Amino acid sequence: MKRRLFVSSTFGLCIGLALLALAGRTARSYASAMRGHRVLDFDMFDVNRQRLVPSRLYLPEGASPEQPVPLIVFSHGLGGSRKGYSYLGRYWAGEGIASLHPQHVGSDNALWQGNPFELLSRLRSAVHDNEALARVHDLRFALDQVLESEQGPSIDVSKIGVAGHSYGANTAMLISGAKVITVDPKIVVVRDPRIQSALLISAPPLIAQGPMEEVLGPISIPTLHVTSLQDTINLPGYQSTVKDRLVIFDAMGKSPKTLVVFNAGGHSIFTDRITRSGPETSFSIKNATQELSTIFFKHTLGYRLASRSPNSPVDQPPQGKDFGSPSGRLEVAQGMGQWLLKHQYLLDRFVKNDSGEN
Repeated sequence: MKRRLFVSSTFGLCIGLALLALAGRTARSYASAMRGHRVLDFDMFDVNRQRLVPSRLYLPEGASPEQPVPLIVFSHGLGGSRKGYSYLGRYWAGEGIASLHPQHVGSDNALWQGNPFELLSRLRSAVHDNEALARVHDLRFALDQVLESEQGPSIDVSKIGVAGHSYGANTAMLISGAKVITVDPKIVVVRDPRIQSALLISAPPLIAQGPMEEVLGPISIPTLHVTSLQDTINLPGYQSTVKDRLVIFDAMGKSPKTLVVFNAGGHSIFTDRITRSGPETSFSIKNATQELSTIFFKHTLGYRLASRSPNSPVDQPPQGKDFGSPSGRLEVAQGMGQWLLKHQYLLDRFVKNDSGEN
């Protein structure tokens, strides 16, 4: 039986993609009016793979070689782009955490363009093994390019996490160490050791890969799993519900892990869109997600939150809290408790398992 990385074997058609040939690693920058950060667009081209990797970087205003900041690499869902999930990028940057959002050409918003009668064919191509693995290499390539750019010295290379929604959560699991078998068949592990923790939003299962415990068991970094009771993916010939998110959470036996299940909101509520749940629910779920993910990354990346006393000399480094220290861990626990009290009305369940065992 041929094995698939993502959706299902009904999407197994191998159709070649016409790759765009744009060169260079140039950045276009514009200031954000929100919370003191810059947004930079990069037009990257991977010569080795002949693949365009457009990317957007949200960079905190205070980031500098003297005060490098953590970085989250974000993978969008099927049909997304580098412009999506801006509510997370802007919030993290406002909290002193940079985020890099590569666009996965081949499974990006171009899927919704062109002849509607060819949509199914485009979807099949987008979820093929080759594209699923290409997305992981997109993350690695974009990260390499940014670290080599003039913004690179402002990034703390010891504090890098990954995040993704839907198909992007699959990509995040792969780069975090999931073990999969392709149609060759060949075991593929594409873990990037620079990744220290992972946020998995609405993660679908890796189909036809055998027991999830074997596929996801190798993941040992801390993970935060976010979903909702109505979190259902509907594609032609394929459906995935919140039950799949719970299976994925349980299967990560080595990962110190946290699960949040919201009691409202569908699959798309975690994007920038306002869904049928309405603007109030959409805002509440997004707000809770961005706050919790920030607490998670500050803790798991051991982030030192910078703050400068008004009376400090200009050449004196900012002082802050090391969230990897005992006092830092206590502060994180207190922050988590405050988050639970603030958002308990949105929660169906909250599970925290620092041992990784079920």
